[in-house]
Amino acid sequence: MLLNNVRRDCFNFVLLHLIIKAYEGVFIGLFQYRMMLDFKDITLADKDIIRSFTAHSQWQNCDLSFANLCSWWFLYHTQYAVMDGFLVLRFYAGSELTYLMPVGVGDVLPVLKALLEDASSMNAPFKMQGISYGMRTQMEEMLPDAFVFKENRDYYDYIYLRESLASLAGKKLQAKRNHLNRFRKEYPQYEYKELTREQVPECLKLADEWRMQNGEGMERALEAEKRSMTYALTHMDELDIQGGILTVDGRLVAFTYGTPINHDTWNVCVEKADTNYEGAYAMINYEYANRIALNYLYVNREEDLGLPGLRKAKLSYQPYLLLEKYIAESV
Repeated sequence: MLLNNVRRDCFNFVLLHLIIKAYEGVFIGLFQYRMMLDFKDITLADKDIIRSFTAHSQWQNCDLSFANLCSWWFLYHTQYAVMDGFLVLRFYAGSELTYLMPVGVGDVLPVLKALLEDASSMNAPFKMQGISYGMRTQMEEMLPDAFVFKENRDYYDYIYLRESLASLAGKKLQAKRNHLNRFRKEYPQYEYKELTREQVPECLKLADEWRMQNGEGMERALEAEKRSMTYALTHMDELDIQGGILTVDGRLVAFTYGTPINHDTWNVCVEKADTNYEGAYAMINYEYANRIALNYLYVNREEDLGLPGLRKAKLSYQPYLLLEKYIAESV
């Protein structure tokens, strides 16, 4: 009986060894992907790591603004990992696991494959959002027929030349110059000032008033925006936020703020104005554009979210580029 037990144990050991050898590549591959994609929640302490990738990137997406990544964390629970010289980001759009295109330099193919494997390991279909046309071309070249792409027009980014917003030169922007002239004539005592921490409560109060007047049917979205604004303005210094306010007779009538996306593109995150002061939006836009550092050639004023009024307003400023965005899903 003892001999039979020894034989059985030896047989089981040999069988286990053969199974391990047969699937060794699979086990190692899964282990490597898990090890290389060590995701962690984004925090303020990660600014230098995130910016070391995005600051030198060609991508101009507002999704890559560190201020946006942090201030909207409560909604998307964004995480990041670093693999083979690339920054990779994943988040939740509602309940759906979603990725952004890796940011970095080099061969991105192994990283894309790792993201596909990561989604599979979490029993989730692969989905990537915020894909610009250049990103889509890369993915189609590297993995032909692996993805289906869908347009996402409501989330196209509006990108302008900073000089165009700062000068409003040309016939097509004559109407904008007229708005400024009327505002100057109506409110000659207006002042533009740099946004500071002391003015944050006043800004949030104006945002609340704007939401009560204009937010019918968008209550949940605007409540989320308020939470994002509150976080961003509370952490202005840590997020490298620079903004401005417009006052008339000491009363705050508009504010805005933004932050860098990369080395040549500035992101305007928020712009709010009291619509009782006609031309306040045009003036805060103009004044702020004139104070963006000259090394930022482009200004990303984000999406229109499919709102007709917002789309009309953003188009009226003659964007230099409508940054197309696609959603990719694995076939």
